[in-house]
Amino acid sequence: METNGPVWVIAEQMDCRLLAVSLQLIGQARKLADRLETSVEAVLMGDNMDLQPQQLIAAGADRVYVGNAPDLADYQPELYTELVVNLAKARQPEIVLIGSTAMGRELAPLVAASLKTGLTAHCIDLVLDENNILEARIPAYGGLLSIICPEKRPQMATVAAGVFSIPEPDETRTGEVVRMEIPEHLPGRIQTLEIIQEESEGVPLESANIVVAGGAGAGDLEGWNIIAALAKTLNAALGSTRPAVDEGWTDLETMIGQSGKMVAPELYIGVGLSGELQHMVGIRNAKVMVAVNNDPKSPVFEQVDYGIVDDCREFVPVLIEKIKEYKEKQVTC
Repeated sequence: METNGPVWVIAEQMDCRLLAVSLQLIGQARKLADRLETSVEAVLMGDNMDLQPQQLIAAGADRVYVGNAPDLADYQPELYTELVVNLAKARQPEIVLIGSTAMGRELAPLVAASLKTGLTAHCIDLVLDENNILEARIPAYGGLLSIICPEKRPQMATVAAGVFSIPEPDETRTGEVVRMEIPEHLPGRIQTLEIIQEESEGVPLESANIVVAGGAGAGDLEGWNIIAALAKTLNAALGSTRPAVDEGWTDLETMIGQSGKMVAPELYIGVGLSGELQHMVGIRNAKVMVAVNNDPKSPVFEQVDYGIVDDCREFVPVLIEKIKEYKEKQVTC
C-alpha cells in the first residue's frame, strides 16, 4: 500500500514524438518513487497519443494519464494548466517533475501557482534527504544549493534535458493507461495558427559525440571563428559560454550550462573559457574533457582530464592543420 502520493512526470511530445527529457525524468522519478515506496505516474497530452504511453511505461512509469484531443496536439498554456491542475488535485502527487523546455518553463509556474506550492527551476540534480523530502539542487554561489519544500505539496521542479540519462527501456513492463476526460468546450484564449520549425545548423549539441565550446578568451569575432573552424574540422557541435553569446559572436542556442543546454559528449574541448560553475554543470556527464587556456592558474584546469596552456588563437589553428593532415593520411592508407 502506498504511503505517499505518486511521483509525477509531466511528459512532453512534439509532432507525436516524446521528448528525450521526459524519458530521462521518468528514469529519475523511478528512483525517487522506489525509495518513497510509491508509484510513478506520467501525464501526457496531445493528439494521436496511442503508442507513446507504452514508451513511458517501458521507461519506468506505472500509470500514464493521456489527454487525447485535436485541441491538445500543440501546447496551449491555459488548456494544459487546467487539465494538469484538476488531475493533480484528484491524485495528490508528492512530487511533480517537468522538463525545463520552452513549454515546461511556462507550464510549471502556472501549475505551481494554481496549486499554491513551490517550484525549483532548472535543477541539475534531484535527491531525497533523510526525511524523504525532495532536495532540488541548482548551481549557486560557486557551488550547489539545495532547495526543499517541506510543507507544501506537491514538491515541483523543472530539469534541463541531459541532466539524467534515458533509462534502458523494458518492453516487458506493464502499466495502466488512463484516458483523461476532456471537456467538450475547452478554455483558452490562444489559438495556434502556424508552427515554423527552425532549421539548426551543424551538429545538434544534445546528441553530439564531440563538443567544442568557446568562451571570452576568443577575444573577438575573428578568434571565435577560429574556434568554430575547429568544431567544423572535428565534425563536432559548437557550444559557448555566456560571454560569447553576450558579445554577439554566437546564438543563445549554443550556450551550455545552468541557463543553457546540458551535454554528454564522448569528448569535450573547452577553448578560452575559465571553467565557471554555471558553464561546467552543463558538461558534468562528458566522458573526456580537454581545456585550452593561456592562464595556467585558470580554474578550468582543475576540472578537466587534459589541459593545454597556450593562447587559443595561436594553438587552435595549428591543431586544425594537424587534424587535417591526420585525416588525409587516413584517406590515403
